Amino acid sequence: QVQLVESGGGSVQAGGALRISCAASGDIGTYCMAWFRQTPGKEREEVAQIDTDGRTHIPDFLKGRFTISRDNAENTLYLQMDDLNPEDTAMYYCAAEFGICTTRIEDFGSWGQGTQVTVSS
Repeated sequence: QVQLVESGGGSVQAGGALRISCAASGDIGTYCMAWFRQTPGKEREEVAQIDTDGRTHIPDFLKGRFTISRDNAENTLYLQMDDLNPEDTAMYYCAAEFGICTTRIEDFGSWGQGTQVTVSS
């Protein structure tokens, strides 16, 4: 399993943009990669997923604002977040699942420690 380290979180005003990154300790080429977020008292939810061929899945409620990308040469995953609003405030986690992408959070065996994103109104 790869080790993951997120970075780039911070505070931003509503309407602003932020790009967060996830650096992996090894080759991510054979991993499905995803971003999740969580707020206190709520379950962790997936916000973006990208498979080994670069195909992406963004939930409908985030389409047009969130973009996931990967740089396999740099073993890095990115999440570009545009037009942020206070409801996007959360801890954002990077995760890796070996092989094909599934919809089961329990299949993601590698997790980062998270990076906090705070959006003020």
